[in-house]
This record gives sequence, structure tokens and C-alpha cells, in this order.
Amino acid sequence: MTATDAPAADERILRASPLRKLLGRPELGSVVGAIAVFLFFAFAADSFLRASSLSTVLYASSTIGIMAVPVALLMIGGEFDLSAGVMVTSSALLSSMSSYQMTANVWVGVGVSLLVTLALGAFNGFMLSRTRLPSFIITLGTYLMLIGMNLGFTKLIDDTVSTKSIADMEGFTSAKAVFASTVTLGGVDFKITILWWVVLVALASWVLLRTRAGNWIFAVGGNQDAARAVGVPVTKTKIGLYMGVALGAWISGQHLLFSYDVVQSGEGVGNELIYIIAAVIGGCLITGGYGSAVGSAVGALIFGMTSKGIVFAEWNPDWFKFFLGAMLLLATLLNAWVRKRAEATK
Repeated sequence: MTATDAPAADERILRASPLRKLLGRPELGSVVGAIAVFLFFAFAADSFLRASSLSTVLYASSTIGIMAVPVALLMIGGEFDLSAGVMVTSSALLSSMSSYQMTANVWVGVGVSLLVTLALGAFNGFMLSRTRLPSFIITLGTYLMLIGMNLGFTKLIDDTVSTKSIADMEGFTSAKAVFASTVTLGGVDFKITILWWVVLVALASWVLLRTRAGNWIFAVGGNQDAARAVGVPVTKTKIGLYMGVALGAWISGQHLLFSYDVVQSGEGVGNELIYIIAAVIGGCLITGGYGSAVGSAVGALIFGMTSKGIVFAEWNPDWFKFFLGAMLLLATLLNAWVRKRAEATK
């Protein structure tokens, strides 16, 4: 057989070019945005590039990113959760009041909080699957109930809107080390939440890209009926995603509690929108079926750089929400453009 007689390569197994792979990444737009925001504040704020300032930015990003990761997975699965913000506060209140009322080791309260918070996530997923109502309605109801329960139970048990201090209880020091400690590296202080954030991003990325569950998440978000027709366990997948959001809320809630040792019952309202914004900036589509955990981390990083960069630049912080809204619109437009370019190169 001569060289000219060699069979042509099957186009179905041709390897995609590096450019095509790059354009197909959902986080590409957010990475470009993050670089632009970083360079902007590097020039606009003299103190932005200091190691201590970057540590502060990473901490602010991690407190959003811990929740943005599971929220992004939920959005890839075609749903969202309006109760995520107040669930963080519920988790902290459960830990604090359980420990104080039972006069037990604070780890008992942490365990009780984990079980109840996961049950709340399972409740959202179960109600969504059984009623077939939109996730907006289901989680809005949970959101309102949790706001009322947070305030009502706190005032009923502690006769005030905040919990009693648990700083002198057994186990507080070890729990604080796990959820709210500070690690010093090279003379710079870093919060442990940064490590939690990195671990969650790595775990979520592995689930999405290397496991059968990841395929289920993309399938459910892309077309729920088609996914069910080919044997994807839609109900279990969605319940699992809501429990993932609850796990993130539990971690964030424990950090909130052990950072200050008391919790205000009204905290967390409105934060659910910040988590969703971080996920959308990171490349997730509201319609589901598209996005990445890494993108949500980049979205949270943009949020952290903007919120702290405005402070370092000594601007009026009242403008923060304006910049956040502008970034959301620009990121959404950029993500749509990147996706169209990716589809055009296929």
C-alpha cells in the first residue's frame, strides 16, 4: 500500500485543537474578567499588591466561594436555591444553641447542625421532585420559613436576637482551629477558609469531570426528560445537589460561629444572590447544563477583588453594588460570546 492509499483519518476521532478546547471552557470569560479586575486594582490602589492585602482578598473570596461551588453545581443541574444564604445562619444557630442548651461539648452541636442542615437540603430536593414546582417557589418558601425560624427560635430560647457566647465551652478551641483558624505563611496570615475553598473546588471538579454523577448533573441540567429516559436517576441527583448546597452552608455557618462565638439571627439575608452571581460570572448558565466548579471559584475571586479593591483604593463603598451589577452583565455577555465562538469552531 502506498502513502497515497492510506485511509483518511476518521473525523470523529480527530483531536480538538488547543484553541477549540480553550474556547470550550465555561470559565474562560471569568478568567479574562479576573485578570482585568486584578490589573485594574493593581494600578488603582497602591496597597492592593501587598501580601497582606492579597490575603484579605483571598479570605473575602473564600467566604463566598465555599457556597458558590455547590451553588454552581446546582445551577449546572438546572436549579437554584434561594434559601442558601439564610441556611448558613441556620447552621450556625443550630450549632450554638444545641451546644449551649445541652451544655455539651460544642462538637455535639456541630454534629447536630450537620444532620439538620443536610436534612434541610434533602427537603428542598425532595419537595422539588415530588411537587414538580419550580425551584424558585420551593426555595423561596424555605427561605421565608428559615428567616422566621432563625428569629423565632433565637428569641424564644435566648430571649434576644443573638445567641449566647460559647467561647468558654469544651471543644470550642479545637472547633475554631478547624473552621476559623489562621495559618501564618511567610509572615502573612491566611484564613483556614481558603483551604476549605480549594478542597471544595477540587472535589467538585473531580465529581463533575471524572465521575458518573458528574455526567448525571450535566444531563439533568441539559434536558431532564431526556436524562430520565436514558436511566439517569433525576430525583436522586437533584436531592444530592441540594444536599451539597446544605453542606456548603454548614461549613460556612461553622466558620461564622467560631469566628465570633455568637451569631445574629438576621444574618445571611441576601447572600444567596451573591452566590448565584459568583456562579453566573464564573460561566454557569441560568438554564442549566453548562458551567464548572473552577469558574465559580474565579467568580468568587472577582467578587473578593472588587469588594476589597474598592476599599484599598479608598473609594466610596456605596458604589460596590454598581460594580457588581456591571460585572454580572459584562460576564454574562462575555460568556455568551465565548460559547458562540466555541460552537462555531466545532
